[in-house]
Amino acid sequence: MKSLLRLKPYLWKYRRTLFWGLLTVVASNLFTVVQPLLLGRAVDELQRGIISHVLVSGDLLAIAGMIVGLSLVAGLFTFLTRQTIIVVSRHIEFDLRNDLLSHLQRLPHAYFQNTPTGDLMAHATNDISAVRNVVGPGIMYPTDTMMTLVMVLSLMLVRDWRLTLMALIPMPFVSYVVYRLGRLVNKKFTERQEQFSLLTTHAQETLSGVRVVKAYVREEFETERFRKLSWDYLKKNLVLAKVQSVMWPLMFVLVGFSLLITLYVGGVQVIDGRISVGTLTSFVAYLSMLIWPMIAFGWVMNMLQQGAASMARLAAIFDTEATIRDSDATDRTVTTIKGAIEFRNVTFTHAGAASPTLKDVNLSIAAGMTVAIVGYTGSGKSTLVNLICRLYDTSAGDVLIDGKDIRTIPLATVRQHIGYVPQETFLFSDTIAENIRYGIDADGDAIVQEAADISQIAADVREFPNQFETTIGERGITLSGGQKQRTSIARAVARHPRILILDDALSAVDTYTEERILHRLRSFMSGRTSILISHRISTVKDADLIVVLDGGQIVERGTHEELVAADGIYADLHRKQLLEEQLEQM
Repeated sequence: MKSLLRLKPYLWKYRRTLFWGLLTVVASNLFTVVQPLLLGRAVDELQRGIISHVLVSGDLLAIAGMIVGLSLVAGLFTFLTRQTIIVVSRHIEFDLRNDLLSHLQRLPHAYFQNTPTGDLMAHATNDISAVRNVVGPGIMYPTDTMMTLVMVLSLMLVRDWRLTLMALIPMPFVSYVVYRLGRLVNKKFTERQEQFSLLTTHAQETLSGVRVVKAYVREEFETERFRKLSWDYLKKNLVLAKVQSVMWPLMFVLVGFSLLITLYVGGVQVIDGRISVGTLTSFVAYLSMLIWPMIAFGWVMNMLQQGAASMARLAAIFDTEATIRDSDATDRTVTTIKGAIEFRNVTFTHAGAASPTLKDVNLSIAAGMTVAIVGYTGSGKSTLVNLICRLYDTSAGDVLIDGKDIRTIPLATVRQHIGYVPQETFLFSDTIAENIRYGIDADGDAIVQEAADISQIAADVREFPNQFETTIGERGITLSGGQKQRTSIARAVARHPRILILDDALSAVDTYTEERILHRLRSFMSGRTSILISHRISTVKDADLIVVLDGGQIVERGTHEELVAADGIYADLHRKQLLEEQLEQM
């Protein structure tokens, strides 16, 4: 339950509305608890009229009118309660969901490498809904319950304290049952939510990889896997439902005992003439009013336990530290960069890895240079450029931009001036224009057109029925691999970045189109820094500097001619590609 204390800032934000909501709860109860007194009075009037054979109908009508009037006023305040407390719960749900997404976007790249997307989706849906129940009904019903209990018990004690105490004998058992079952509900709800995360993750992966599933004819296999996960989720739901179903009958039984005691003891007192029939009637009415608070108490405990379990899961995310962020050392006066990059004795090790991915890397890139990075698969090329974007921070050594430690430059400034096209291109389910425009605030079509011309995607787009307004589907599914890469390059170029990083971003493009893209990029990036990662020698041969990585270390550097003459790894790659070209021509 301690996890629910994390909601205090959200509740404080809406404290005024909640205060008025609580006042409406008090007002609603005040106008409700008076009604049994009037009912008892009406019964006594009716009894006297029957005994004396003189029934004053006007008095009864007046009492009935007062009961109806009080019910209407109580109903109005109940409506206002829902319009305040329940509406606030929806606002808190909105804020909590936005805060969760905002926090997730600040978390380091490594966090998402180890956390399934489906798991995060479960947090953003089921868990937040469970927490919303706590700050809505979870506040409204306990307040209503406590007010009803205090007011009703006070009036019952004033009317007949002995009868009241007799009627309350079963109530301690109610508290014990709620406590025991509440702990069990918390445990079973947590297990259910964890299973829901597994189910969501599998569904997300299957739908995202549907083309692979179809290509390997694994539809039945994936359906069976989903059925098993769904069956486990069903079983955990049924276990939770069984635990919850025990609570309601117990509440009714225990409250029923109170009603039985009241009718028996009160009936004896009526026969003995110690209390009137009207007093007993009001007592029964008051006891009936206590039935809902007792039941609501169990229901609210259910919600609180579920909300606490969900909030604990959300708290685990909120407590995950955003390790890559601005700090006290950040110089916020830096608002732009020129593009000079330097690696000083840089070593980087992925979390949980047995050995470093990069080892003692030293590299200086002047502003405006075009630098190419080549090497065998797994040599650390992508990791090296990820350090420039601060997707990772170094384990040892320093990365400098314009002579300043990258950790002292505002993170937003670094990334705003970098155009990055990663190996795995990602496009949003939107129009081509919106995908190209994604990294900029401007809405002008001229920027989109210019970027599309440079990346050589413009000619393809003009053949589409809606041209740049063509919606490309999830992850750009309607485009070919080369078209997706060129659209991603256009998105990076549209930012007019000081540093452009292409991480094997031309692998799906034919050599003729590649040459045209590189030619346009040389002109566009003149005076800006370009970093190219590629396995193709044709992509990198015209770079000002070519760096060869092997085993996380720089083993060669120089121009194309110098590296070919050195007869090392680069020359070996060059010979193999020349041989492949000759074989293709044959």
